[in-house]
Amino acid sequence: MQEFFMDYGLWLLAALLVVIALVFLLSGKKKTDAPAEPVAPVAVPPAPVTAAPVPLMAEPAVVVPVASVPAEPAPAPVEPVPVEPTPEPAPVVDPAPVVDPAPAAEAAPAPAPASPAVTTPAADGDDLLKLKGVGPKLKALLIELGVTRFAQIAAWTDSDVALIDAKLGNFKGRPVRDQWIDQAKYLAAGDLAGFEAKYGKL
Repeated sequence: MQEFFMDYGLWLLAALLVVIALVFLLSGKKKTDAPAEPVAPVAVPPAPVTAAPVPLMAEPAVVVPVASVPAEPAPAPVEPVPVEPTPEPAPVVDPAPVVDPAPAAEAAPAPAPASPAVTTPAADGDDLLKLKGVGPKLKALLIELGVTRFAQIAAWTDSDVALIDAKLGNFKGRPVRDQWIDQAKYLAAGDLAGFEAKYGKL
């Protein structure tokens, strides 16, 4: 018996310790797996409301009378020192502007040079409108050129016709085309019948 405990006692003790350890571990695990009990919320008392301090009425300021200070005497007026006026510089006179000579007015058509065909206009000139092809404008232009009588036109030479024709502007060529010289010969001679027979009634 003693030998049995000597041979197996240590083994039994070791096995017993292992069983105790397992039991202890299992019981500890069950305690840890148990759900924790809910903790009741702790009620926090509301913070006390403190009223804002009421500002005290400011005490009225005390006005301390200030002793009147005698005013300083006004300084004596300073007499102005006379200043000699500086002479004003002489005004600069601009030179007289150079005025360009006025452009010469367009000269009216110069009257034709004196010839038997062109003379000074007469106050009682003939009615040049009787000439076929002569209207009011052309009549006025002929009078400006000094042509006022049928006798003048009847006495025109080729040079006279060229001289007058060059001054007729838009009416250039009319003396030759309308045969003014031939018409004027009839009218200057008073041959109205011959004029009407050739050029039509007046």
